[in-house]
Amino acid sequence: MIDNDFNANGEGRPASPVKKDAPKFQKPLTKLIFIGILVLLLLIPMGMIKNLINERMDIADDATKEVYQSWSGPQTVTGPVLSLTLKTQTTDADGKPKFEQNTYNILPNKLNINGNITTQELKRGIYEIVVYNAPIDITGNFVYTDELKSIMNSYNNVEIINASIYMGISDLRGISEEVMIQFGDQQLNMNSGLPIYSLSCSGLSSAVNIEQFLEGSPIDFSTTLTLKGSKSIDFLPLGKTTSVELGSNCTTPSFSGNFLPSNRNVTNNGFTCDWKVVQVNRNYPQVMHGYLYSKEINDSAFGVNVLIPLQHYQKSMRTVKYAILIILLTFVVNFFVEMIQKKDIHPVQYLLIGLALCLFYSLLVSLSEHTSFTIAYIIAALMTDGLITCYLAGVLKIKKTALAIGGLLLLLYAFIFVLMQLESYALLAGSIGLFILLAVLMHFSQKIEWYKQS
Repeated sequence: MIDNDFNANGEGRPASPVKKDAPKFQKPLTKLIFIGILVLLLLIPMGMIKNLINERMDIADDATKEVYQSWSGPQTVTGPVLSLTLKTQTTDADGKPKFEQNTYNILPNKLNINGNITTQELKRGIYEIVVYNAPIDITGNFVYTDELKSIMNSYNNVEIINASIYMGISDLRGISEEVMIQFGDQQLNMNSGLPIYSLSCSGLSSAVNIEQFLEGSPIDFSTTLTLKGSKSIDFLPLGKTTSVELGSNCTTPSFSGNFLPSNRNVTNNGFTCDWKVVQVNRNYPQVMHGYLYSKEINDSAFGVNVLIPLQHYQKSMRTVKYAILIILLTFVVNFFVEMIQKKDIHPVQYLLIGLALCLFYSLLVSLSEHTSFTIAYIIAALMTDGLITCYLAGVLKIKKTALAIGGLLLLLYAFIFVLMQLESYALLAGSIGLFILLAVLMHFSQKIEWYKQS
């Protein structure tokens, strides 16, 4: 009998090849689990980048506040308003004389405001803060209305112990020159300080003779404010008819408040706009007792914001929200390349690729502080994509595949950038884009013999 280990010629049989198990990390299921864990771990540096963006935003806000403190803050212009303090005599229950004082704020019949806002940029470190100078012409008139007559006639004995005209200005540091107001035939010098129960917290006022006003004649007024401020300028529609016309060299205005402009025109050279507000558009009367309607008055403010918004931080934060998608899809593509082309990518190499993807956001934030967000995004995307493509070319030893992965990553960055530009259609475009990506991945997954790879 011939031994099983020898053939008929007595020659030994070649030993059967021994099948070796694949390394632990080369098994698809193990690799997928590791990729999932790695994606979760990469959320830690992404969280740190979010904190970095918030920190840079806080620094920018602090720089802005420092400039506002030195220059002047946002301005709100109120008035002019007539303030009358009446001393009245009545009798109490015992028939003894009793004296009372009541202050009434009388709003103008017509209020016309015309201003030209000239903006300029001040540097604080790497940040540019916008401030403005705004000469404002204010005209209008006061009318002795039936409502005021009724109030005056409701008292038996009335004595006007104080009559003044005042204007509210939220930040008095913004007044560059002395303020004079023409009230009828009187030319008055406005001083800091307000009468009691006024409608503003800070401003200018002057005592005024109202004999001509009480005779029933409309009294015209006019004044010019040489005002400086920052961020915004707002007005209160105190006139029975309030008209405001503004022009500016600011190219990025934001109209805000309770009323939007009736007309606006924004060009590369600046903007023009105008408002018209009538009494029935707001919720307070022309004559009011004290500051009874102060909340309604403050809520009716409108104006324009001339601050250049630091949108690159907000856009960077929005981009970070898509980080998990970019990291996950990049890892999945690399995993498919491993399975299809029988190439091995070590876990450490996955980690380095993930860190490179995280570094993109740090580059984006730092570059966007010195140039436009679009340019910063393009530079950061090309740097990151080039780094990963060159690295995969060395790992896979197949330049064509590495370039294909790099091209796919570049398309993914372009897709995210387009999503950020879309507002109303971002969800729709994002859903369709993800559907297409999933379809492509499902197509390539069919080329993998999953059971043989396990």
